[in-house]
Amino acid sequence: MEKSITYFEKPGEENTAAVIEVVKIRALELGIKEVVVASTSGKTGVAMAEVLQDEDINLIVVTHQYGSNGEGKWDMESQYVSRLNELGVEIVSQSHMFSGIEKSLSKETGGTSRIEIVADTLRKLFGKGFKVAAEVVIMAADSGALSMEGEVIAVGGTAYGADVACVVKPAHSNNFYGLQIREIICMPRDK
Repeated sequence: MEKSITYFEKPGEENTAAVIEVVKIRALELGIKEVVVASTSGKTGVAMAEVLQDEDINLIVVTHQYGSNGEGKWDMESQYVSRLNELGVEIVSQSHMFSGIEKSLSKETGGTSRIEIVADTLRKLFGKGFKVAAEVVIMAADSGALSMEGEVIAVGGTAYGADVACVVKPAHSNNFYGLQIREIICMPRDK
């Protein structure tokens, strides 16, 4: 099989529209029925949902757990939550798979956990958006939002927006090595 990959010069939010376009094209080409997108505020999730709304594709928006940026606070913005609800999009709010309690323990007691090494390896070799794309698929799987039947498309970003998309065979966190990145659809060249 031969397939082109879209490369962006730099990571960042300015790539979001192009990511959404190539995600839709590749999902339709492969007959993929589930797309998982990372979205902290909900803005990227809404942009993806509006483009996919007339397709037979289930979109799952994954965001931070409550308390990431303040005790009891959630990063999702109410206008985006309302729009995602209108579009029938499932929102998953869960602790990061590649940090969570492990990162808290490392900060308090010193050292580095194995899961932080996994996260840093993905981040350094492939970029932050790539690490996020892999992470949100596991989060969606563990929350029960994925059917776990076949491949999904995972979308991540480097701070804001989206700049990475890949075709993934999902896995739960207790089967991390079952996760397979099968195709890179797009990614930034610079990390």
